[in-house]
Amino acid sequence: MRQHPRLIAALLTVLLLAGTSLWKFNAVVIAAQAYVFGYPLVIMDLTRAQSEQTLAPANTLRRVRQFPDASFKTVVRPNVDTLYSTAFLDLRDGPVVFEMPPNPDRYEVMPFMDAWTNVFATLGTRTHGTQGGRFLIAGPGWQGTTPPGMQLLTSPTQMAWLIGRTQTQGPADYPLVHRLQDGLQLQPLKAQTATAPVGISAATEVSPVAQIQRMGTREFFQRLTQLMPANPPSADDAPQVQAMAKIGIVAGQDVAWSWHDNWSAALGRRLAEFKIAQALKKPMNLVNGWSTPPLILGQYGTDYGIRAVVAQVGLGANLPQDAIYPSAQVDSQGEALHGQHRYRLHFANGQWPPVKAFWSITAYGADNFLIDNPAQRFAVGSLSPLVRNADGSLDLLIQAQPVEGPMQANWLPVAAGAPFLLNARLYWPTEPILNGTWHLPAIERLS
Repeated sequence: MRQHPRLIAALLTVLLLAGTSLWKFNAVVIAAQAYVFGYPLVIMDLTRAQSEQTLAPANTLRRVRQFPDASFKTVVRPNVDTLYSTAFLDLRDGPVVFEMPPNPDRYEVMPFMDAWTNVFATLGTRTHGTQGGRFLIAGPGWQGTTPPGMQLLTSPTQMAWLIGRTQTQGPADYPLVHRLQDGLQLQPLKAQTATAPVGISAATEVSPVAQIQRMGTREFFQRLTQLMPANPPSADDAPQVQAMAKIGIVAGQDVAWSWHDNWSAALGRRLAEFKIAQALKKPMNLVNGWSTPPLILGQYGTDYGIRAVVAQVGLGANLPQDAIYPSAQVDSQGEALHGQHRYRLHFANGQWPPVKAFWSITAYGADNFLIDNPAQRFAVGSLSPLVRNADGSLDLLIQAQPVEGPMQANWLPVAAGAPFLLNARLYWPTEPILNGTWHLPAIERLS
């Protein structure tokens, strides 16, 4: 993420006026980098705490039984393609067993994410076919014996998150998918004693993003240092860990700062927040008006900037090999999408998304939530009864006004007189999508 020249100039001016030494300026920079580095771990812990207190305890599988509608305002850009089966894991008392029954009926993907938001294992149709299996999920350093018939998956951290998705072909498909969900099982390998949460409790209905915004700077870094012993950074993070130690951010230790130290860290945090906000405003990999997330999603390495941005707006992102989510806010002329106009998304014959599972296009309002409409239709795609043109091509019609006749099947409603955006979901994308040789077509404005 590129630093903003005016912000840097202002920062230097403030530091000079305050008589701050070059070392203190370095402390500001280190604090900014530490905030970006630690943001995913802290927001994962806040999400875990909220989930355990409002949805299900740790190591308990929660099965979502229906799609959200326009009244759903909990998570931005909810999908209406899959039903979720999720669980936060606490592995300090030993491994847990995850069992998937054979599933030849629906595409499923069951990614396990560590506390730093990296996907360390993906189970499901792409990786394991339709046969299912039994898997032992263990934390770092576990030295036990894997029982016969199980495959060992080692999490780099004691906190982990399963965010499973099962393809669902509309509400009429719920009974079948519920049966598949019920076949998923999660339980400890052995009886466990109750322990304190792997993170820190945070009983609140405020969103995790808002909770971080309300945190004091020292509180944020204190939470980070308390989380790191059970959820250690990777070996590649050593330079960042060493830099943080220079300003008193050390795993397992209290953050003991002077007033001046706290001021420097707070300034660094504001700098980091500004850089994250700027990155969010800039579309990534823009082609034909569609912005595609980078292919490092789910396995970020040391690209802490992208990892922090995704943690803020797309926590729980799949590996690109499992799903890619391009989004568009402008038409083929670069004009913002708006419900006062009619649009068409045209796929030439055979040029619709090359995926092995399925694809969809969902419309969201400017608030990133589903758009209420009389048809209660929020997405169209390969699972819809789409009507092709005489030449085999395919048109999706995006507009507020109802579409008459057979082409109504291809209609994606939006709100009249209001801006909107589109999100594509490409499940199990093939190589042309992954290598960038295939792109979604531009959105054509009709009127």
